[in-house]
Amino acid sequence: MSTRPRKTIKIQPESNFGHTFRRPDLLTRALTHRSLSYETNPEALQDPEGDNEQLEFVGDAVLGLVVAESLYRRFPGSREGELTRLRASLVSRKHLADVAARIDLGRSLRLGKGEEQSGGRRKPALLANAMEAVIAALYLDGGLAAAQQFIEQHVIEPTLPDLNLALSGGSTFSGAIGDHKSALQEFLQAAGAGQPQYVLTDQTGPDHQKSFRVEVRIESGISLAESVGTTKKLAQQEAARLALTRLRTEASLLPQPAAAEAAG
Repeated sequence: MSTRPRKTIKIQPESNFGHTFRRPDLLTRALTHRSLSYETNPEALQDPEGDNEQLEFVGDAVLGLVVAESLYRRFPGSREGELTRLRASLVSRKHLADVAARIDLGRSLRLGKGEEQSGGRRKPALLANAMEAVIAALYLDGGLAAAQQFIEQHVIEPTLPDLNLALSGGSTFSGAIGDHKSALQEFLQAAGAGQPQYVLTDQTGPDHQKSFRVEVRIESGISLAESVGTTKKLAQQEAARLALTRLRTEASLLPQPAAAEAAG
């Protein structure tokens, strides 16, 4: 009886993580879910080094340390309670899953057949766990500096407009971090510029690997930004993030008197 060859999963280039691994096996392990480990070796559940769960434990600690230090450095005037709430949002499972989806980490996960068939590459829990494991792999291979560079670039810096908005009292801590669409909507409403409008301008690729291009505009018709994502939601979120960043430096994009109100 013939068997179909197992689909080969191509792990993302190391350059995508900003680090060249001296021990590439660490990255492979970080992307290996225990469903594959167990499927390959039924005794694997007794071997904690066969999947990424131990690395998740280490990555969680490294992530918490780097985020805490970064927030302390970036927002020296904030109280402990404010920093604690910001940290909780940045290290949350939801935010980590969003980050993993944005960098298309799911494409590189090494999953067992059952997990593959059940859509494991898009499951938030698996994506968040893999993010922590990758952070651990970076730390164990390249030290704190390698992990810190990745965390700053992918976990913290894209959320800075939201962090500032939350600290300024313009939004709640729970909803603003990582939810760029909500942050943009609140910004425009506060400026009297109406609702943002998201327009799908293009989509390409086969059904299992589509790419969506989305443009965000204000009611006056001015285009603020556009982005491409593997889902419409991801493309909209990234377009909203880019729009927020642009609006904070180009208030003239807003119709008068909205620009004056936003500047004030």
